[in-house]
Amino acid sequence: MRDLARTFAAIALFCAALIGHCAYAGEPVTIAQGYDIRSDILGQTRRINVYLPPSYEGGQQAYPVLLMLDGGVQEDFIHIAGIASLAADWRGMREFILVGIENIDRYHDLIHAPTTPAGQAFMASSPRLKTAGGAAAFRQFIADELLPYIKNQYRVTDERVLMGESAAGMFTLETLLRQPELFTGYIAISPMLWWDDQSLAKAAPMLLQHHPAPAGTKLFLTIANEGTEGEIGADMRAGVDRVADALAAHAPVTLTWTFEPMEAESHATILHPAALIAIRRFFATEKPE
Repeated sequence: MRDLARTFAAIALFCAALIGHCAYAGEPVTIAQGYDIRSDILGQTRRINVYLPPSYEGGQQAYPVLLMLDGGVQEDFIHIAGIASLAADWRGMREFILVGIENIDRYHDLIHAPTTPAGQAFMASSPRLKTAGGAAAFRQFIADELLPYIKNQYRVTDERVLMGESAAGMFTLETLLRQPELFTGYIAISPMLWWDDQSLAKAAPMLLQHHPAPAGTKLFLTIANEGTEGEIGADMRAGVDRVADALAAHAPVTLTWTFEPMEAESHATILHPAALIAIRRFFATEKPE
């Protein structure tokens, strides 16, 4: 009986130790920091997420900046931070600071107000897009509040790139067309150019001539296989092709641009492969002579 009691006691101790081991919460893995910034322009407090290269701490070097839209932790920030981390491993990329802007009302911030009857009708009938129209104010927030904040808080160079996909891709392209001086590089992935009866694409020739990009500005433009999947998909590709034609005819010599459709990808899969290609090009290490 005494041996049986000892056996039960040993089993109890083992189980307690096992439960204690399984209950160990582990340690968090931290790759970035989140900050809240009060915007007087938007009348909101906005969250940004910032990834700093491993060599940043304790050094004096200044770094280029990639500003990404849809930059929340539950959005696309973690995926692009993974690409940024490759630079620290000497994989043909220069290190850069990644800043992601987290969304509050994505379609409000990223989509310009409709100017055509078709666009206004679509906005009125769409539950998701009924708040669209805040792109100009959001762009002003980036220009007048966020970029100065980044410059004051971090060691940055004058090289800065804006990246976005879908609605964020349209915002990226619109920024190039309307205020090209805000960034030195633009990565527009499957921009939502069907919006508002392709009004932005149709205005591209005029905007390219009226707002020439500063010397050295770069654009990477791509779209997935989206030209045959219904009316909106067809309009999406038609709008991007229209912009590509405008670039071929009217882009200033100060703008270096590439248009590379990615037919093997869908709208749901294009972000990651396109971002990797574009980032590797924009932040490529200099080849030895």
